[in-house]
Amino acid sequence: MHVADAQREVRYVFRGGLMGQLVSGLLWIGSAAAATYSTPRTAILLLVVGGFFIFPATMLGLRLLGGPWKLSPDNPFNALGMQVAFVLPLCLPLVAAITVHHQEWFYPAFMVLLGAHYLPFVFLYGMRMFGVLSITLVGLGIALAHRSGSSFAGPAWLTGARDNATHGCR
Repeated sequence: MHVADAQREVRYVFRGGLMGQLVSGLLWIGSAAAATYSTPRTAILLLVVGGFFIFPATMLGLRLLGGPWKLSPDNPFNALGMQVAFVLPLCLPLVAAITVHHQEWFYPAFMVLLGAHYLPFVFLYGMRMFGVLSITLVGLGIALAHRSGSSFAGPAWLTGARDNATHGCR
């Protein structure tokens, strides 16, 4: 299978990332709501624990939409997708270490991590849009971490809104 064919299948099966962005955006909004109306600890746990269910929830959503919901066995990007998926959980100890010393940096640090996670999607999907998302998240995460006096929940609301707004940009 050629790279262009594999990318085309990834875009088709995963609807250009629509379902994953929707699930992720809803999780970030839920975490933002918890940060606003509950405690930072609840918000952090919701995002971290809920993050482990993004892929299964995405698969469920794709199945409910009908049509294909997984790549063909001969698509070489099956392995790449799995490797990209493990980047986020493997970097969570870094976010935890940052959060222990600066709780208000939890969301900005997670935004930088999420932005880095999106970068390989440029190749996986063959869509430059993921590069724009990557740069936006990393830049905003860095900027928000250096802004004093910002709300704890603000970056989460921003990221949730971004995830839900961008799924229509494909």
